[in-house]
Amino acid sequence: MIETISLSNFRNHKMCRINTHGRRNVIITGPNGAGKTAVLEAVSMLSGDRGMRGATMTDIARFDGDGGFSVHAVLDDDTEISVCFSPGDTNRRARIDGDVATLTDLGARLRMVWVTPREDRLFVDAASERRAFFDRLASGFDGAHSGRGARLSKLMSERAFALKNSRDKKWLDALDAQIAGIAVSVASARIQYAGELNYFLSDCAVSVSGMLEQMLIDGMPSASVERKYMEYLVQNRELIGDKMVIDGPNKSDFGVFNHVLKLPAALTSTGQQKTVLLNLILAHAKLIKAKTQHTPLILLDEAAAHLDSGARTRLFNDLGESNAQVWATGLDPDVFSDVPNSVFVACKDGEINNILVPRK
Repeated sequence: MIETISLSNFRNHKMCRINTHGRRNVIITGPNGAGKTAVLEAVSMLSGDRGMRGATMTDIARFDGDGGFSVHAVLDDDTEISVCFSPGDTNRRARIDGDVATLTDLGARLRMVWVTPREDRLFVDAASERRAFFDRLASGFDGAHSGRGARLSKLMSERAFALKNSRDKKWLDALDAQIAGIAVSVASARIQYAGELNYFLSDCAVSVSGMLEQMLIDGMPSASVERKYMEYLVQNRELIGDKMVIDGPNKSDFGVFNHVLKLPAALTSTGQQKTVLLNLILAHAKLIKAKTQHTPLILLDEAAAHLDSGARTRLFNDLGESNAQVWATGLDPDVFSDVPNSVFVACKDGEINNILVPRK
């Protein structure tokens, strides 16, 4: 858990410090544009990832600063971790207890998951959005999964280029062999993650659909799936309108079924979709605890949006039982008045104040 966090020249925050007082729930409230989401983004940077907005480093740096920024935190075991970016750097730099560290090292110290308003439409948006969301979650346990996904995308682009500019069979054979091997690994990781997540879900269930995923689910050995997909690629070396149209992990989708309403999540109301989404995040946090023994961080931007009073009560009760530290934002502090074990932070015009007494 985070005990204190300090931001310097981060978005609209010139300099601020938050003390969580060791509480499980950190509630950040204030008007629109006050910098609430920026605080969550700063926390997310400590995961070693690019942050919950995926922004470029120069966009994160405060407009009237020197072009750089820093985020420093003290954890509950007195470990100090930080991320900083300076003008001229090509990437962020990380430190742990003052020593130079890698961004991957940070991810091993702080395990976190986040939800932003963008994910509120997860179940009705394109399949590519769901793939990206669940692949990001799966990468939290399989560090190579994101790398395999990026490599697969690069190889697919090379294959399209080869089909458009050349008919060199040896080149295409080599590309298809690499694609087939990585594709099976990606599909296997997705299936494993969905199964592990479902163990912690009761009101909903996650499924994975796709050409390779279905073969694996049906019990076909990985080597046979790889060989079969290789054959498929060799037989489909055509371009349609200068575009390569093939099936595979690039077309797979994740489905979520609401057991309470007995409907796919996409067919339920906005509020019910938000509830299911939060159930997924809570289950992921429990999975983090079970697999790593780390206390996870859950970041909820506009946590209460689309939720009625009953759904909010259930959410906060579930959060209290999740054994996680929760960082949540909202416009109205009264909405969070019953949240136990919490500290409230007032945010206004890029200024932070721990002005409210920590809740019991």
